Amino acid sequence: MAMASERQIELNEHEFRLLQRLFYEQVGIQLLPVKKPLICGRLAKRLAALRMDSYQDYHRHLVSPAGAEELEIAIDLITTHETYFFREPKHFDYLQQAILPTVPSNADFRVWSAASSSGEEAYTLAMLLDSERPHHPWSVVGTDISQQVLASARRGLYIMGRGQRIPQHYLKRYCLKGKDRYEGHFLVERALRERVEFRHGNLTKQAPELGQFDVVLLRNVLIYFDVPTKQQVLKNVLERIKPGGWLMVGHSEALHDTGLPLELVTSSIYRKVVR
Repeated sequence: MAMASERQIELNEHEFRLLQRLFYEQVGIQLLPVKKPLICGRLAKRLAALRMDSYQDYHRHLVSPAGAEELEIAIDLITTHETYFFREPKHFDYLQQAILPTVPSNADFRVWSAASSSGEEAYTLAMLLDSERPHHPWSVVGTDISQQVLASARRGLYIMGRGQRIPQHYLKRYCLKGKDRYEGHFLVERALRERVEFRHGNLTKQAPELGQFDVVLLRNVLIYFDVPTKQQVLKNVLERIKPGGWLMVGHSEALHDTGLPLELVTSSIYRKVVR
């Protein structure tokens, strides 16, 4: 008889709906039917590792008290973490040219990289803030649903390809080129890593413990949510923005008729209205 790792276990429609509902309830992500092959491809090895014969057995394990750790693994596998340094640079240009010049030198300027994934966005912000406010207070907080990518972010080690868009003066100042076993990689310098705090967070939940921010980057995330969840995420995020603060979303994520106190400043950049 073939071992579980050698055979393809079918994901039937009932099982797919069970997993759909579970991931929606846990992280608010709406997995469309076209994602069924993706679910199969990413979870098949977990079934093999646990010697399970069906996705229904796997789902039963995920919702059981004993499955809490496996649920974290499944969430890591299903959520998308594609990112790189200085992605969508218009937002960083706006931060540098239009926002930072208006900030008092003694103000504690706080930025939140929501859904920070493996940390490239948060470290991009840190490079910019350290360069622009070298003697003035600033902080960056990065949050993500995935514990695995947060661990990677805290380490700050990346393949060279992820840093292709880092300006040369930042690359020389903040990045250490890997040698020997780390050939082809670079490490974000310790001093900068220590200025960035990475925390576990679920955007569908309120997070008062994070405090208030001057700028929040919530980019290329909303496209994964249905309308009610998107509205809830925006409401939760907006609660963490100071009056008059800024929200930056992905270039393809225009916000229409949200009913929230947001005004469009320029494409994909919004400001919280002071009421």
